[in-house]
Amino acid sequence: MTTIETASTAITLHQCAKTFVNGTRALEPVNLKVTAGETVVLLGPSGCGKTTLLRLIAGLDEPDQGGRVLFNDEPVTNLPIEKRNVGMVFQSYALFPNMTVRDNVAYGLAVRKISVANIGVRVDEMLEMMHIQDLADRRIDQLSGGQRQRVALARAIAVRPRVLLLDEPLTALDALLRDRLRVEIDELLRHLGITAIYVTHDQAEAMALGDRIVVMSKGQIAQIGTPQEIYFQPANDFVADFIGTVNRVPVAALSSRINGVKNEVMFRPQDVDIVTDGEAHLSGCVAAAFFLGDRTRFVLDVAGSGQVIVESLCRASQVVGSQVSLRIRPEGLISLAQAEHRS
Repeated sequence: MTTIETASTAITLHQCAKTFVNGTRALEPVNLKVTAGETVVLLGPSGCGKTTLLRLIAGLDEPDQGGRVLFNDEPVTNLPIEKRNVGMVFQSYALFPNMTVRDNVAYGLAVRKISVANIGVRVDEMLEMMHIQDLADRRIDQLSGGQRQRVALARAIAVRPRVLLLDEPLTALDALLRDRLRVEIDELLRHLGITAIYVTHDQAEAMALGDRIVVMSKGQIAQIGTPQEIYFQPANDFVADFIGTVNRVPVAALSSRINGVKNEVMFRPQDVDIVTDGEAHLSGCVAAAFFLGDRTRFVLDVAGSGQVIVESLCRASQVVGSQVSLRIRPEGLISLAQAEHRS
């Protein structure tokens, strides 16, 4: 892969809120620090404020009075997007359909009045980096969705931005192509060492790409942490339920006690083992079983608890209607109070 020089930029948001002219409060006051060269993913359901936060970083919107945005401790709060030197990649690609691939990638460089010779060199670098050299003279309407997104990435990076902002860039693509491009984007960001803010509602995407994940809910930050911290140490009920699957079982439903647990046991589907009756914490009847290739997902009806989801790597299948005994692994227990203290 071609080496491109980029200057990593730290980002600081201080008390950044956003209220629109109709009175709608899209974002509560937010504080966030992004380290230079870090990839931070803004994750949350639709309407949680993640795109609004991205637009404040980009300079497409200004925060409410008192909010501040800084790049490397330099105030940029009142600077428009064209003066912040950020690159943006959108879900809709935002490419010029009347231009070739080469002209699309060159556009931002021409606007910056870079010499024709240097534009040619840099465009060739970008085409090689994104593996689209053979598409250089094609029109945008002759490209597939994945090819268009590679062009959009090349155009954004060609200007050597201080910060790369990606707003749901893979949502419009099919699942197989999303997985492939997710790997490519991760490799690209690691190679460039550029500061990146990535917006998505896809948990797998967030886990794969983020050095840290900012989980958002109702215009607020619910938790900030590494993918492992977010998954195994959720700070509150929203994060626990939004990230992956979590089981909640009242202590009264357990056949044997678990030390230190008083009211409710919380655990992920993979943090249990199928055991014999004498070792079990709980048991249930298999209501459904789904073979997923690398694992099997069971839905169990547990007396006094409702349904519990279990995932097993065991090749032995459990017949619907059969009784299964489970033991919860101690390291898999989730404690929200403990997680809140840590975060």
